[in-house]
Amino acid sequence: MDYMTIKETAEKWGISVRRVQAICVSGRVDGVVKFGNEWAIPCDATKPHDARIKTGKYVKRENVNQ
Repeated sequence: MDYMTIKETAEKWGISVRRVQAICVSGRVDGVVKFGNEWAIPCDATKPHDARIKTGKYVKRENVNQ
């Protein structure tokens, strides 16, 4: 199996190196392997869906202790 570096993956997916690192840490890409402090991402890996909140509207929970 062929692997890409974080930098190569960032260029391929059109996102930042730091975002690729965060995706790898969260385990959202199948087949990712960490060697020491370097990540190896399979060449056939697909970019996962962006699960971050983009609307700017956050759910505010009410205080249940009142």
